[in-house]
Amino acid sequence: MQPLIDNARTFGQRPEEFARLADGQSPEVLFITCSDSRVVPALITGARPGQLFELRTAGNIVPPYVSESPTGEAATIEYAVEVLGVRDVVVCGHSHCGAVGALVRGDDLDSVPAVRAWLAHAADEPTAVEPADAGDPTVARAVQHHVLAQLLRLRSYPCVDKRLADGRLRVRGWYYEVHTGAVREHRVDTDSFEAL
Repeated sequence: MQPLIDNARTFGQRPEEFARLADGQSPEVLFITCSDSRVVPALITGARPGQLFELRTAGNIVPPYVSESPTGEAATIEYAVEVLGVRDVVVCGHSHCGAVGALVRGDDLDSVPAVRAWLAHAADEPTAVEPADAGDPTVARAVQHHVLAQLLRLRSYPCVDKRLADGRLRVRGWYYEVHTGAVREHRVDTDSFEAL
């Protein structure tokens, strides 16, 4: 913890670099990704403060949209799309994902009931594409399938659906390899994840 504290102490000693941020924010991208500490959106994209609006959830899960029972995730998505007017939404899954791996392997999550309940939100539970995939520590295929399921869930949000229909919004599915740093994007024409 001490190195983080030391950096935080010196970070605020350059106020001139941050003064413009007080004027507001106008990010162009909502970046939905996992809470995993190895996934750092600004590092992956090279974004500076104010360029990404981030939503991080265990397993980069987009929960179902229920207007009568809004969630923090739904509010974040709606705010990014309707108020900030982001032009793109990226759902980024990653290799070695503990959440997707637990679903694929059918791990016993009784000792973490909140995690178990949250993972039940996974749209179209990810499964191993082939039996050997369950033993693959990267769970690559399952994560990619999971990203596509979350994109479908995202499209069910009224604000997203409306902006997609009028061409003011694009949604993208990314897969990040924590062990190589490579990023792949889902291509609709080939239905595969390919290098950016």
